[in-house]
Amino acid sequence: MNGTTDLLLLMDGYLTSLRAAAARYDETVRHSSEMARVVGDYSGFVTDSRHHEAWHTLVREGTAEFTSLVAELRTQSSRCAAIMEKYRARHLLDGRTETAGYFDNVESCIEEEFGTFELTPAAKVLLVGSGSFPMTPVYIARRTGASVVGVDIDPEAVELGRRVVTKLGADDLDIRLEKTSVEDLAFTGEASHVIFSSTVAVKYDLLHKIHSSTRDDVVVAMRYGDDLKSLFNYPSREVDRRKWQLAEKVLRPEQVFDIALYQKM
Repeated sequence: MNGTTDLLLLMDGYLTSLRAAAARYDETVRHSSEMARVVGDYSGFVTDSRHHEAWHTLVREGTAEFTSLVAELRTQSSRCAAIMEKYRARHLLDGRTETAGYFDNVESCIEEEFGTFELTPAAKVLLVGSGSFPMTPVYIARRTGASVVGVDIDPEAVELGRRVVTKLGADDLDIRLEKTSVEDLAFTGEASHVIFSSTVAVKYDLLHKIHSSTRDDVVVAMRYGDDLKSLFNYPSREVDRRKWQLAEKVLRPEQVFDIALYQKM
C-alpha cells in the first residue's frame, strides 16, 4: 500500500472509533476511559508529521470522498472533545480527578495564548466556546486576576462549567459563564481580549459579526488547526483585511492546535 492509502485507512478507522465513543455518552462517566483512549490516540495522529506528505497529496487530488471524510472527522472529533470535557467535569464533581493527553495538550497552550500581547489584571477576557471544564477562564483569572466571561450554546456544558468553577474554589474569582451567543453579550463590547475555541465551527463568521461591537484595541486569539490538524480543529480562513489584520501566529507543531492573533484595522 502507498502512503495515501495508508492515511485514508487510518482516517476511516478513527472515524469509526470517534463515532462509537460519542454514541456511548449517557450523561454518566461509565465510558470515559474509552473516550480518553480514542481522543488521546487521535490527538497523537493529527500531530504526527510522518503523515504530512500523504496528506498534501490527498489535498491536491481533492476527491469528493476525501473532502467528505475530512469534514466528518472534524465534526465527530469536535463532538468527542466536548464530551471529554463533560466526562472530566463529572469526574471532578464526583470527587475524582482524571487526566488525559488531550487536556495536557490544551492546557500547555494557555500561558502562550496571546503571544506578545500580555494579559494584566485590568484585562477583560471573553472565551467563545467555554465548554464543560473551563480550563482557560480559571487559569487566566487565577494567574492574572483578570475578568473572564465564557459563553457556550450547550446548556449542559454551561451548567457543568459553573459547578466546576465552584468545585475548584474559583467562584471567588471574576469568572462568569453564560449560555448565550457572543453577538448578544454586552461584555463583548467591553472585552480587551477574545479567545475563540478551535472547535467552534462558525468562529470566523462570528469574528466578522462582532467587529463593529468590539473595542478598537481588542486582541483576538483564534485557535485553529490547518493541514492534518484540521481533522481535529476548524482551520484558519482569510479575514476581511479592511476590518482585521493578522498580528502574530503562535505555531506549536507538537500541540493539537495553533493560534492566530488578530487586531482591528
